[in-house]
Amino acid sequence: MDLVVGMMAAIGVLIAFILKGTFVGYPLVLCLLIFAVIAWKRGYRLREVARMALTGGRKAFVVLKIFVLIGAITGAWMASGTVPGIVYYGIKYMNPNYFILYAFMVSSAVSFLLGTSLGTVSTVGVALILMAKNGDMNANIAAGAIIAGAYFGDRCSPMSSSANLVANLTETNLYTNIRNMFKTAAPAFVLSSVLYYIISLRYPLSFVASRLDAELLNIFRINGEVLIPALLVLLFALFRLDIKLAMLLSVLAAAGIGVLFQQQHLSEVMRDIVLGYRLDKASPLQSIVQGGGIISMLKPSFVVFVSCAMAGIFDGTRMLGSIEAILLRAKSRVALFGCTALVSLVTAALGSNQSISLVLTEQLMKKSYARSEKGSYDLAVDLENTGEVLAALIPWNIAALVPTVTMKVGSVGFVPYALYLYLLPLTLMVYFAVRSARDARGAHTEKVG
Repeated sequence: MDLVVGMMAAIGVLIAFILKGTFVGYPLVLCLLIFAVIAWKRGYRLREVARMALTGGRKAFVVLKIFVLIGAITGAWMASGTVPGIVYYGIKYMNPNYFILYAFMVSSAVSFLLGTSLGTVSTVGVALILMAKNGDMNANIAAGAIIAGAYFGDRCSPMSSSANLVANLTETNLYTNIRNMFKTAAPAFVLSSVLYYIISLRYPLSFVASRLDAELLNIFRINGEVLIPALLVLLFALFRLDIKLAMLLSVLAAAGIGVLFQQQHLSEVMRDIVLGYRLDKASPLQSIVQGGGIISMLKPSFVVFVSCAMAGIFDGTRMLGSIEAILLRAKSRVALFGCTALVSLVTAALGSNQSISLVLTEQLMKKSYARSEKGSYDLAVDLENTGEVLAALIPWNIAALVPTVTMKVGSVGFVPYALYLYLLPLTLMVYFAVRSARDARGAHTEKVG
């Protein structure tokens, strides 16, 4: 009973603070204290509860290192002209008749390179939505395609914080997970692309009144060299080399390009790496080409740490044991995936944050997957195919709220057009169901024979 009351109180706190637009880390601390008190009332000493929370929080340390590099690399890519270069070349070769397909593809590519959905939305996403609005297009359709593409890379980029968090939680190899994610995502990605192509034909961009490409050339020197930092990350990913080293080398390369090609002082580039990139307020691109910096990752780092600390209390006290017992009834691959999807939806809706959803779902489902030979890897890819994408379909979840606010579109209207986000779990659910039925028929035939 105390757990139910605690859950309801935690949900109320999260929703109340998020509706006020407050940083989600503050209510998360209150939620952590709620469950710490429940553990104390159940007979655990405060010192033991603190030790559980710290043990859980330590799981976030590997991811926090990646966070620092993500902040540094985003600021450096801005300063070097890498992000502006990606946006420029994308716009240059755009065909207005296929704008929606283009928005999905470009957002997917940029998010894979940046490893962040929010970074993608705040750069190329803002540019694309401005083009859509100026081109007399339904902004919800464009926003759906942009957000869907943004979470393609956020899910499977080697620089993605969520991909690294899942690999750390499940104790699996990052690059093996990425390979599995590409394989499982292929049908949904192809189907989404076909549907976006059809939608593009139905809703072409009437005109492009944006002078974004010309403005980019006025501020940055854009040529092939500015893409070197991004190519370095891709090259390291292809050869499955240490992603942290790849990101560090990319930061150094971007810093060098910023000094040599963009004619910035080294002190300015270092400031951009630490504090984030900013253009002069008079620049028309000031709201688009900005962001990054190590400082920008402090809040996400805090959220992940507190989420892991809360999971540490759940794990140490076996507080969620009754729920785990129910989930242990799932034995087939389709049942496991279905339960993971359901738990991910509930935790994403209640926790209003992707990190909470991933951490709690892993906590609740890991025993169910432990019985299979590839349990950890199946759990890792299922978490990315459910919790990572489904969270972005919940309007009050940070994963959806921040992109819609950033692009200044409605909080719900984009959902029907974010095709990839729900086609991914749906296509996999169908695949596992068909495979399960086929295996059952094979077993029956063998038994009869």
